[in-house]
Amino acid sequence: MKACMYTRTSSASNVEGDSKERQQLSIINYAEREGIQIVAQASDDAVKGGDPIGSRTGLSRLIDYCITNEDVQLILVERADRFSRDQVVQEMGYMELAKYQIEIIPVDAPGYFTLDPTPSQTMIRQILGAVAQFEKDSLVLKLRGARERIRATGKKCEGRKSISERYGKNVPQIARALKVNLKSNGAIAKRMAELGYTQESGAILHREQIRRLLNGKSTITAS
Repeated sequence: MKACMYTRTSSASNVEGDSKERQQLSIINYAEREGIQIVAQASDDAVKGGDPIGSRTGLSRLIDYCITNEDVQLILVERADRFSRDQVVQEMGYMELAKYQIEIIPVDAPGYFTLDPTPSQTMIRQILGAVAQFEKDSLVLKLRGARERIRATGKKCEGRKSISERYGKNVPQIARALKVNLKSNGAIAKRMAELGYTQESGAILHREQIRRLLNGKSTITAS
């Protein structure tokens, strides 16, 4: 059985823990257990969970691939909210894929979507989508309240995020792994940009930032 792999990261925030590397590992491990061959992959970076499916370049490319390759009818995602966190977008996207007999499978809950759902499965899917949306909205409200309380004290609560805040604490390990085959910090920065690790502006990391990452310092901020 063949499948495509899809990952999505949200807008420069690690609140959801949406590391592309973590998503890829989860999907690859699932595919290996189930004997599924991953033949294509794509990612939409800095894309919000409520953005329409049709506006996502990476996902659209995978859908086109499945349509033109009839032996590929599966798209694997780490979790259903990596496909979409918005319930309406989720349902519309699911129905659009079903038109082409393409199945979306979250590897943490393979039965979450199905091409031929029973009434009970449909109800459960909608409930799970609603719960995910509720949890997201609740978290946003809590964070907003915390920021307002901090502002009331006159302290700074927002600003430029460090690389570790944006991508997770494993970024130095990734840089050191690339150092094995790439000798210059400039080459490492270019390769990390290809993997999605960039500054907030989208530019590649500076050589000095790479140097600090190699020394295990991931708290440096990204321009």
